[in-house]
Amino acid sequence: MLVSDSVPIQQTVDTAAGPSDREDDVRTALVVAAALATFFTLWLFRAHDDNRLVSWIWAFADSGALTSLALLLPALALAVMLSRRELLARATSPVLFILAWLAALPFWSMPEPIVDAARYFTQAKYLALHGPADFAAQWGREIAAWTDLPLVPFLYGTILSLLGEQRLYLQAFTSLLFAATVALAYLIGRALWHERLGQHGALLLLAMPYLLTQAPLTLVDVPTMFFFTAAVYAMIKALARGGMWIPAAAAFVTAAALTKYSVWLMLAAALPAVLVCRRRESAVLTRAGAVVAAGGVALALYIVAAQDVVAAQLTLLRDYQAAGLGRWRESLASTFLFQIHPFVSVAALLSLVLALKRRDTRYAILGAPWLVMALFGAGRIRYLIPLFPLLALMAAYGLELLHNARLERLIVWCAVATSLVIAFTGYLPFLRHTSAANLENAGMFLDRLTDQTVEVFTLPQTAVAINPAVSVPLLDLYTRKHLVYRTVDTALPPGVMTSPLRFTWEAPLPHFYAAPAGAPPATAVVVIASERNQPLPPALAARLNGATVLASFDRADSAYSYQTLVAVYRAAEKH
Repeated sequence: MLVSDSVPIQQTVDTAAGPSDREDDVRTALVVAAALATFFTLWLFRAHDDNRLVSWIWAFADSGALTSLALLLPALALAVMLSRRELLARATSPVLFILAWLAALPFWSMPEPIVDAARYFTQAKYLALHGPADFAAQWGREIAAWTDLPLVPFLYGTILSLLGEQRLYLQAFTSLLFAATVALAYLIGRALWHERLGQHGALLLLAMPYLLTQAPLTLVDVPTMFFFTAAVYAMIKALARGGMWIPAAAAFVTAAALTKYSVWLMLAAALPAVLVCRRRESAVLTRAGAVVAAGGVALALYIVAAQDVVAAQLTLLRDYQAAGLGRWRESLASTFLFQIHPFVSVAALLSLVLALKRRDTRYAILGAPWLVMALFGAGRIRYLIPLFPLLALMAAYGLELLHNARLERLIVWCAVATSLVIAFTGYLPFLRHTSAANLENAGMFLDRLTDQTVEVFTLPQTAVAINPAVSVPLLDLYTRKHLVYRTVDTALPPGVMTSPLRFTWEAPLPHFYAAPAGAPPATAVVVIASERNQPLPPALAARLNGATVLASFDRADSAYSYQTLVAVYRAAEKH
């Protein structure tokens, strides 16, 4: 337990002196009614959700609330039953880990809806093909690094090199990190305060339906969340106990810093906050200095080794990314009401009052990173994912204003139950029926062909300023075939320099998608278009003259501008 000058926290417990059964039933009914009312209110006002990935406008566009209600009522009934018992203290970590893993598992069936996955996959594939030494040497050179840091692509590439090039392995890895983060949130809450707060904070991570959609994606956000949370926990333990926790904390701080540049700001806020919560003992200062020095040296070694890459990236972040934060925004209502259950957001706000009342310096560990990101104007939910565990713990802290452990558990489980229903009945069906699923279905079809090499042509996107070549690695995620990209000249559209999709033009495809010199044309050909009956360029039309259409995957959606309609051809052999 951290030593603090704050007022000790008195745990509330379930005792016989608690409210009568009738009062308990009334409170239960009120909480369940509030959960139902919250869902229907959000559904009625879904037009105000401007989330760019799973807005309620899209996720609940084709169905009323009845489909979700069919599951919501039994889910809330289950929440009431679960709230009557505490989690087993001796098995809390594994129970939370398993719950989180099971919650993420259904989302393995959805396609990759965010084009940034193409960048991380090609970086990882380079390592799988050429090994870690070449990966390190070519990072930011032949490997287009954009504003990325190397740790997560390195881990992805290591998995692909050891297990094989299948998306399933990456999904399993990121889902494991998601589940581990839930367990870490519990450990942080227990270390700073007590068992129950840790349990509730961990469970409330499952009350963020947007986060569930991210768990199996080939992105850096969930791994970043894990490493940042692990760094905070390890730092807490290192200052409290010393020993092997000091190198562990240094390692996790370094790892977190090598996942995303924005984490540097989060760590700069979190680590001093951890130190503030300790008494000014010489041993504590020595431990803190050892962690910061070791982590700083490791990070400095990377910066020196890749100084030209880092300098270019920091310039890009300053001149492009920072300026773009004002344009690439989602509303606070979208993030903290629609994509995070309102029970979580309200409880987190109330926690500020409670922390001030108690003068609890430990609370700074949760609040300081959020304050820093707010000051820098990070207004898009993806930028905030690493801080979600801290938000969940803030909410668990705020629930202690109720002074009723049973009522706290009920609110937590109702938030979790509602969010899982939203994710499973709204977000998941929507994402599985977007045009991104065409690439997934086409990849599975290609794996059934006897051809080992497949030529890929991409047609210009007609509704968004995105380089169509980005579709090639996204298709590659789903197939074990060797893809050869045949470039179709595409003019650079206006407005690219300020577009969030600028990287698709400035991060060229790696050499392993290029056709080998003198290689004969493949007979299996894929054309990725942005709309049905899109005209073919003359050269491609001549290439496909006499070809047979083997399959077409042309599902379109009205949510996203970027569409991927796929046709697979058997081209006539050229003699």
